[in-house]
Amino acid sequence: MDLTALAIFIPTFFFVSITPGLCMTLALTLGMTIGVRRTMWMMFGEVLGVALVAVSAVLGVAALMLKFPQIFAILKIIGALYLAYVGIQMWLSKGKMAITKNQETTQSVSRKSLFSQGFITAIANPKGWAFMISLLPPFINASLAITPQLFLLVSIIMISEFICMMIYATGGKTLGKLIAKSENVRLMNRISGTLMIGVSIWLAVT
Repeated sequence: MDLTALAIFIPTFFFVSITPGLCMTLALTLGMTIGVRRTMWMMFGEVLGVALVAVSAVLGVAALMLKFPQIFAILKIIGALYLAYVGIQMWLSKGKMAITKNQETTQSVSRKSLFSQGFITAIANPKGWAFMISLLPPFINASLAITPQLFLLVSIIMISEFICMMIYATGGKTLGKLIAKSENVRLMNRISGTLMIGVSIWLAVT
């Protein structure tokens, strides 16, 4: 693969990854509520989902989705409704995502559930599909073997996504500790819920 193209792709996709969106907001929220270590299970699912989206975009699913744009609309509605539901639950201090004074509720969230949540969020994220469709093809050299190029690009994408989610989750953990020290658990839930609801509104109107 052309080293010049690679040098451009790495910082470009990093800035795409670090932009606030569904997955980064989820990492921030989980970092606040269940801690970075358990949030990593969501990250593993999200990274796998992003890899699947990237490969699918290059191999032709992108063409199908561009031909039938209603698929994007459906994904946006599903993602927006799901995030709004989670946000409302947190505002009411209910559900598995809500933080409690003894943390029993949040710690009961299974690894499988966290992994699935990350994976589904990644593949149901229209922003992710849009960026993969627009960013990846220009970096693929048709005169070279596609498989090694795709492997390299997807590896960079997965590493970039994981680093950015760690940044968000660590920030959420720090914020969570600050609020927990003041014993204002309800405020923590409302901050997390507001983030979720805000992104759901953004997703629905864009």
